[in-house]
Amino acid sequence: MQENNIWIFAIGFLAQLFFSARILYQWIASEKAGKVLSPPVFWILSIAGSYLLFIYGVLRNDFAIILGQFMAYYIYMWNLNMQGQWKRIAGIIKVVLILTPLVATGFMLRDLSGFANTFLHNKAVPLWLLLFGLAGQVTFALRFIYQFIYSAAHHQSVLPIGFWIISLLGSSMIIAYAIFRLDPVLILGQSFGFIAYTRNIMIGFKNKKNQYI
Repeated sequence: MQENNIWIFAIGFLAQLFFSARILYQWIASEKAGKVLSPPVFWILSIAGSYLLFIYGVLRNDFAIILGQFMAYYIYMWNLNMQGQWKRIAGIIKVVLILTPLVATGFMLRDLSGFANTFLHNKAVPLWLLLFGLAGQVTFALRFIYQFIYSAAHHQSVLPIGFWIISLLGSSMIIAYAIFRLDPVLILGQSFGFIAYTRNIMIGFKNKKNQYI
């Protein structure tokens, strides 16, 4: 049982490594450019991290994580497509990336009573904590829905200031949830982004100010 937990946490930490790498890469690129960028690598690493964290959520019987990843996963692909990068990915990889979350979700929902007992009546996650975790994951995922709407309106993939503000709020809630859940994967993964989120907000406001000078 303990050996299984090690492998599960390894998947979770690997997912967070991809997420941390995307933030670090985007942050460095934005600092060099003096404005907030939305590089293709950011979205590629996002897909990789989300794919693994979805699996981690399933293995941890954590519906909050599963829902949070499902909400943003396909928006990552949309952004890659907007930047003309999606077409460069091999067809079989595209099929696997698109179908895996759908097939896994269908597999989990095949037995609704079993799904409710496993994910919604999990003794390790009381209902109040599950609801709080869901609120945090939904808030965190909403940043990408906001980003999707903003980018679609401007006909290009961008990361607006509002994206980073929502990131800070959602990340704070997830860290609080992770502390109650005793989940080192979420704690470490979310804590890393705080500085980058704040710095992107500062860069974004500075860039906007310079535009009006």
